Amino acid sequence: MHMRKRNRNNLEHLCQAFLLLETEVEVYNFLKDLCTPSELEALSERWNICKHLHKGLSYREIHEKTGSSLTTIGKVARFLKNEPYQGYTTMLKKLKKSSGE
Repeated sequence: MHMRKRNRNNLEHLCQAFLLLETEVEVYNFLKDLCTPSELEALSERWNICKHLHKGLSYREIHEKTGSSLTTIGKVARFLKNEPYQGYTTMLKKLKKSSGE
């Protein structure tokens, strides 16, 4: 599904805004202003699932550790492994590099 041009432009501007943030506190505060508590919870849940998948945990193990639904875990796994964006993979690599692993 393609985004409408206006929405795509809005997303591009949002991405540019994130690039201007310099500290974890700035990112945190921006996210708190930008997202509802439910949206933040969903984003945090997906990121947590991503890290567990990257470590090689099974869907069942992740479900038991996090309480996340198998459907949500499957969606994150699909984006982690099959989708062309590779945002999760890029971030995992950057975090690994920044931690010196």
